[in-house]
Amino acid sequence: MELDFTKMHGLGNDFIVINALERTVQLTGEQIRFLADRHFGVGCDQLLMIEPAGTAGADVRYRIFNADGREAGQCGNGARCIADFLHREEIITNDVITAETARGLIRIHRQADGGYRVNMGTPAFDPADIPLRADRRRDSYAIDLPESRLEVFALSMGNPHAVLLVDDVDTAPVASLGPQIQRQSLFPEGVNVGFMQILDRTHVRLRVFERGAGETLACGSGACAAVVAGITAGRLDKQVDVGLKGGHLQIGWDGGNEPVWMSGPAIMVYKGRIEL
Repeated sequence: MELDFTKMHGLGNDFIVINALERTVQLTGEQIRFLADRHFGVGCDQLLMIEPAGTAGADVRYRIFNADGREAGQCGNGARCIADFLHREEIITNDVITAETARGLIRIHRQADGGYRVNMGTPAFDPADIPLRADRRRDSYAIDLPESRLEVFALSMGNPHAVLLVDDVDTAPVASLGPQIQRQSLFPEGVNVGFMQILDRTHVRLRVFERGAGETLACGSGACAAVVAGITAGRLDKQVDVGLKGGHLQIGWDGGNEPVWMSGPAIMVYKGRIEL
């Protein structure tokens, strides 16, 4: 099978985008892992599949597969790239795109500067919604590791996130602590682990160790989760600039049942065809 694809990225969080609107594309986990491999395949953090919508009011269906072949529920950087792809290919010309995801509908707004603003939905804190093994919602959750005890904030932005406050993201043990926290039985479906350094009430720095991908240069849903955690803890204002390895995202949340908004760029790198 020959597969056409587009390589894109959002702040270095890179994707293989597959247009399956007019052609059914079914990929096995093995094929996705091959495509995501940076030595033998194309290379990506996630593979994004655009399919016909199955929900009333949606323009397209948008599916996310991590580099390990498993499907994820949400990806903020990917959402911007999906919108940019649809606009570049003139499949959709509206300035607002409604996309169906595994976690519900999201709306992506094209901005005058060429970037995109995404309604990422309402954060969920109930343990059953994250999911997280706990008898009730808490402000933070203790994790016992062999050499330390950590306190993390936990919430869902369409996928599970644990946020850990650190003094300096440059020296934070992301590569060692990320996998340890992900393996905790507290998170039955795994978790994306964010390491957040608060600079002031409107600026943070962040590194994220993602499920099925490892540390990425940027994580949109992780940036949303980190800001929500900081606002909930009373440490951040409602509008925050998040500095990631790949660049900056602007995150806003008014609290309560209001949606989280994320703004940032989307870049097309190249188009290609590969034999599977």
